[in-house]
Amino acid sequence: PNKERMAFGILAMISASHFLNDMLQSIIPATLPLLKEVNGLTFTEVGLITLTVQMTSSLLQPFIGMASDRHPRPWALSVGMSLSFVGLLLLSQASTLAFILLAVSLIGCGSAVFHPESARIAQDVSGGRRGFAQAIFQVGGNAGSALGPIAAAWVIIPNGQSSISWFSVAAALAVCILLQISRYQRSHIKKSEFFEKKTSIPLGTEVKLVFLILFVLMFSKQVYISSLTNFLTFFLMDKFRVDVLSAQYVLFAFLAAGALGTIFGGPITDRFGRRNVIFASIFGAAPFALLIPWVGFWGVVGLTIVVSLVISSAFSAILVCAIDVAPGRIGVVSGVFFGLSFGLGGVATAFFGWLADRVGLNDVFFIASLLPLLGLFALALPKKL
Repeated sequence: PNKERMAFGILAMISASHFLNDMLQSIIPATLPLLKEVNGLTFTEVGLITLTVQMTSSLLQPFIGMASDRHPRPWALSVGMSLSFVGLLLLSQASTLAFILLAVSLIGCGSAVFHPESARIAQDVSGGRRGFAQAIFQVGGNAGSALGPIAAAWVIIPNGQSSISWFSVAAALAVCILLQISRYQRSHIKKSEFFEKKTSIPLGTEVKLVFLILFVLMFSKQVYISSLTNFLTFFLMDKFRVDVLSAQYVLFAFLAAGALGTIFGGPITDRFGRRNVIFASIFGAAPFALLIPWVGFWGVVGLTIVVSLVISSAFSAILVCAIDVAPGRIGVVSGVFFGLSFGLGGVATAFFGWLADRVGLNDVFFIASLLPLLGLFALALPKKL
């Protein structure tokens, strides 16, 4: 019981750190209009800021994960969060594009360092309940991503760019939490009670095929979620003429439902199996998604909440499934599924933005609603999963 309480305590701490990390990162897009206005940036320069965040926070993760697989470094968690701390302070004072890019790249690098190592720790302390552990870990990030834009609207927009530095307090708190976690984890690497180092072996053809299927499933889920996250408010304002505040509340409800879906997804995965949950979550969201472009305002609100709740439950199942087929490559797995898929999801969302300028948001929502149909690929996964 004492070991279980200690493990759950570490899991709660790593989830809280995930909350703080993702909240800080989600503040950046929410402050772009302010940064553009205050510093006289062009839309091209704003796009360059977004690209820098994506490149550092997402596309670096597989490489950092590969390094952590060879040499686990729990202390890197606090170092990474310290980069975010410095980045926030710099961003609050930045007055040139180069200064802003340096600041956001530090925040992005901090996030890239955080995810692979923290996902490993969540796996280490799972006690066999890996779906539950990954759900608790991921829900922290989902909640942080949902709260970040609201925090920015309440704090940064009214008080100006310099108030970004206030959020460095959250980064400092995360550093303190992660220092405690790294001390615990270092002792367990030595004692090997929860941590079992596995020899990394070359991936066979069957494993690569499973990986490809899982990546397609994660990509379809992430692109759809990213599309709604980025365009839902514009869709509501354009089609139903609602004010920006009402549209933001709907977006918050959508993101909050995603956090709840992640929580439910973990225990359901442990109970019913990964393959079944992945199929039911992604393909099961398709009927609701397909209806969204054709219903009224309250129908859109209800359907987006249901879609978010259902499709978000797949995350833990996909990640645990990927770790199962490559147990010695937890860092790479988390880097690919946290980082690369999210980064490519952002690229795909940019394409949808380009498409929306040409065919309209309603048509883009219809095209995006086809993505959950890719959940059919889950049936190609081995039944033993």
